[in-house]
Amino acid sequence: MARLLLVEDDEILSETLVELLEFEGYSVSLATSGNKALEISSQSEFELFILDVNIPDFNGFELLEMLRDANNITPAIFLTSMNDIKSLSRGFELGAEDYIKKPFDFDELIVRIKAILRKSFDAKSDELLYGEFKYTISTNELHDTKGVLINVRPQEKKLLQIFFKNLDKTVSKDELLYELDADGDASEGALRVYLSKLRKLGLSIISQKGVGYKLVSIT
Repeated sequence: MARLLLVEDDEILSETLVELLEFEGYSVSLATSGNKALEISSQSEFELFILDVNIPDFNGFELLEMLRDANNITPAIFLTSMNDIKSLSRGFELGAEDYIKKPFDFDELIVRIKAILRKSFDAKSDELLYGEFKYTISTNELHDTKGVLINVRPQEKKLLQIFFKNLDKTVSKDELLYELDADGDASEGALRVYLSKLRKLGLSIISQKGVGYKLVSIT
């Protein structure tokens, strides 16, 4: 599932958004202040930031600026009641992908989230066809041609997301190990076991000697 960091200090709104986003299949981490958001973002990787502008410690614009200065290029959406051109311009200049004005329709938020996630995968839809499989970007799930979910371990799901995000591109071994390290299982031996399992499922993952691994398209 895609991992989202929600930064929102309104208790009722944040609880509602977490519940609704998790119902949609996303993994959500909540931060209610700028400092907490920095702490969480330094400890985990996310596919998307959803940032309120008016938050404790410093505002959402300053938060995104700090993240970008730290070379964090995770896509971001601002939630804000502001609608003046100056505020909008600043957000986009800092690297935000989108704005949603409060109050907003939840369905609209989901549409925009899916659009941004598709963009990060360079895809035109939320589903990627791969041989006899269908990969869903928003939920990071793999199904067979009959629509049956392929069950894999959390570490293998993490690898699935990386490989489909970089389809036909070589991903370094170090990057794969870094992603697995969050689960405390980043040994090269463990990586080989996970790759072997994915290959047995039918994924064409090839080794680039001395460089890394590549998921190759199946035509």
